[in-house]
Amino acid sequence: MSKRDYYEVLEISKSATADEIKKAYRKMALKYHPDKNPGDKEAEDKFKEAAEAYEILSDDQKRARYDQFGHSGVGGNGGFGGFGGGMNMEDIFSQFGDIFGGHFGGGFGGFGGGGHQQVKGSNLRIRIKLNLEEMVNGTQKTIKVKKMKTAEGATSKTCPTCNGSGAQIKVMNTMFGQMQTQTTCGTCQGIGKVADKIPAGANAQGLIKDEEEITINIPAGARDGIQLNVRGKGNDAPFGGIPGDLLVIIEEEIDKTIKREGDNLHQELYVSFAEAALGTKKEVPTVGGKVKITVDPGTQSGKILRLAGKGLPSIDSYGKGDMFIHINVWTPQKLTKEQKEFFEKQMSSGEMIAEPSGKEKTFFDKVKDLFN
Repeated sequence: MSKRDYYEVLEISKSATADEIKKAYRKMALKYHPDKNPGDKEAEDKFKEAAEAYEILSDDQKRARYDQFGHSGVGGNGGFGGFGGGMNMEDIFSQFGDIFGGHFGGGFGGFGGGGHQQVKGSNLRIRIKLNLEEMVNGTQKTIKVKKMKTAEGATSKTCPTCNGSGAQIKVMNTMFGQMQTQTTCGTCQGIGKVADKIPAGANAQGLIKDEEEITINIPAGARDGIQLNVRGKGNDAPFGGIPGDLLVIIEEEIDKTIKREGDNLHQELYVSFAEAALGTKKEVPTVGGKVKITVDPGTQSGKILRLAGKGLPSIDSYGKGDMFIHINVWTPQKLTKEQKEFFEKQMSSGEMIAEPSGKEKTFFDKVKDLFN
């Protein structure tokens, strides 16, 4: 099932300000909040849908990519960035819980307004290079990542200062009576837990640097600069919190023969005088394998052949780009005695001279054809 437009989800216009986006999300979140709709699967789905829309539209960079490329540019189809298919209630409340204010007490599964904070580990960022074939067809990469992980044997206990609430309440006597204030616990920083046993080599939060092998599925149509979000593969959070994410930035590996221009691909093909004059068949490499093309008799240097649909998948539609083969007639720099005599005879007889018919396309005509 295709995803709804994020602006439609939040019932706002595409010119909505950041404040309008936040207000619209808060309205939807409160309407479909699990506390108000216990056991309602449809309401839960809409609650998640609103959170996903807000996660994209509240971020200027993600919003710009979404406005330009749609869901494909930000992971709305489970690919680039965004919540994708791995969104859960813990993610929503840990990131946007403050937006709900005091409307809900215990929250959903303990992640609502009160109580200790659900800690999330920090994100990791890596770069992966892809060649053109991998960008076209998608690929799977297995890499080793150094990250902070919970050390074996590390344990935690309830914070003795706040008794696990994550907050400290102070009562002050004033001329108007007693005033009560609540602040984040300074001992556990609002987590509600502190380290109990710390194994050798681990830090104060029971975390240790380790290496993990991670398999990353890269969808077809990935582009240079696109960011993939692999949920839960970042640094572990202390005391059993939510792991961070692994952010994978795609880099394009420059191909020696095929050049990319948007969704279209270009490459040069050299043919001899004889092949250009008599015509020939040639095999050319494409990202989908070799393709046999026909060079017609009398082909002129500079002619461009178009292979429809042999380019890259479009990132914002279902189509594909094309591949353009640029024909170059190769002029030999050295001739044998027989070859030299042959060409001299043709020149002297006037049978092999340049005689444009007037139908040949100029350079500018050829450039114009590329965009038609």
